[in-house]
Amino acid sequence: MFRLLAVPRTLAGVTQSSRVCGRTTATAASNQIEVFVDGHPVLVNPGTTVLQACEKAGVQIPRFCYHDRLSVAGNCRMCLVEIEKAPKPVAACAMPVMKGWNILTNSEKSRKAREGVMEFLLANHPLDCPICDQGGECDLQDQSMMFGSDRSRFRESKRAVEDKNIGPLVKTIMTRCIQCTRCIRFASEVAGVDDLGTTGRGNDMQVGTYVEKMFMSELSGNIIDICPVGALTSKPYAFTARPWETRKVESIDVLDAVGSNIVVSTRTGEVMRILPRLHEDINEEWRLFKTRFAYDGLKRQRLTQPMVKNEKGVFVYASWEDVLPRVAGVLQSVEGKDIAAVVGGLVDAEALIALKDLLNRLNCDTLCTEEIFPTAGAGTDLRSNYLLNTKIAGVEEADVLLLVGTNPRFEAPLFNARIRKSWLHNDLQVALVGSPVDLTYRYEHLGESPQILLEIASGKHAFSKVLDNAKKPMVVVGSTALQRSDGAAILAAVSTIAQNSRATSGAGADWKVMNILHRVASQVAALDLGFKPGVEAIRKSAPKVLYLLGADAGAITRQDLPEYCFIIYQGN
Repeated sequence: MFRLLAVPRTLAGVTQSSRVCGRTTATAASNQIEVFVDGHPVLVNPGTTVLQACEKAGVQIPRFCYHDRLSVAGNCRMCLVEIEKAPKPVAACAMPVMKGWNILTNSEKSRKAREGVMEFLLANHPLDCPICDQGGECDLQDQSMMFGSDRSRFRESKRAVEDKNIGPLVKTIMTRCIQCTRCIRFASEVAGVDDLGTTGRGNDMQVGTYVEKMFMSELSGNIIDICPVGALTSKPYAFTARPWETRKVESIDVLDAVGSNIVVSTRTGEVMRILPRLHEDINEEWRLFKTRFAYDGLKRQRLTQPMVKNEKGVFVYASWEDVLPRVAGVLQSVEGKDIAAVVGGLVDAEALIALKDLLNRLNCDTLCTEEIFPTAGAGTDLRSNYLLNTKIAGVEEADVLLLVGTNPRFEAPLFNARIRKSWLHNDLQVALVGSPVDLTYRYEHLGESPQILLEIASGKHAFSKVLDNAKKPMVVVGSTALQRSDGAAILAAVSTIAQNSRATSGAGADWKVMNILHRVASQVAALDLGFKPGVEAIRKSAPKVLYLLGADAGAITRQDLPEYCFIIYQGN
């Protein structure tokens, strides 16, 4: 994969006497090379491709197979441009620039080359635009309008390809496929699953799984977004809406604790689909499979109006005018110490603050979360004790990673994709303490016993030397491991490992070794706002009124409460 090299900010050897001719010295000492895009000079780093140089100059080059986050394939040839004095057009995505090149992006030769490539691509492409779900956001549509011809010379029969069954949620119409191989490269490089590939050659080439099987990956839905044509689309979204009919609202994913950026696409108040939103420090441009297709839960089996349990123990519908005064009366009729609240994992921070303000006015401070977290020692008083301190993008800087009691592939798939990215490109060394799991990268399994953590902390384990020699070590503890009966001891041992590694690494003051990987979205916000982790305090207090805000995990049951307890549930 071609990457832009870092530009050095300071130049060694520039003395005071050379400042007079600073411009000449800076140009000579610089690693950058000068190229010309349509006659305009551009300074780029060595190894920069023609396409990247053109984009730096503000010139958009058409492409199908090229993708910023995938390796270069160079097989669609749509990005052909003319290089002055070169005998033929070159593929801009795969050709590194040379000093002094004059790149002609809109010359007659470049236009003819693109028109010819587009004619070949459309030769076998079906005229499905009126019924294709990609219509309105299709790269092939846009680029054929801009760079293609107004008529076709192809009179022969078009080829047809059998559709592949790769799962219940990704729809395939492979006759539309233009063999850009984006989906194959995504599966192999980002998702770490070698399920997709090509068979045949030339006109007989097909993309598929060879032996019919599911595309089994927690990130598989992203192939819908990166497919430049309508070959891979969403089955639930099929034939429901056009892009220009929907309104798009930016939001944050709540189905894991990563905080991925998403776009909610709606029509007449109904959620039609969930799309990824670019954020380099969190999810890049990928999206969790679960989030992409979970929106149907917003339409079915939801509480749309209040319900009250009658004398027979059956819930019946009621009006807001009846319910709100009754709830207010119950809350005002008891003392603050007899009120408690439990919040679930999908509650947003604003709702947490509103609930806290409401109950604090009633002198209630028994506010708990469903998720458990150790409170021994500093516990949740120190914010760094329960955060992913190095940030998600920070894993790309680490050289050694120790996972403790976690399976990031399913607890935080996008964080796992970052780990795989660092493992592929930065030679990240990964080790695991806990149950062996199926990850998308190689790791050293140190064992399952918590005793191993004590050995590493005391320097008796062989992996201690690996951490001591690391320049930027990183330790990630899963929240599941901290919910065990010995969770406090595990947290203390990991904290000692992190302190020892921090002292020997020599990393800067901004580098944090210890990280907690949570599974639910609201836990960090709840701990920030002073909620108590776990519901043990409620079991001991025997409240008369219990307020459940999105608490659906069953952390507390009716058997844990006294018979006279009045329960208020607010959620979905």
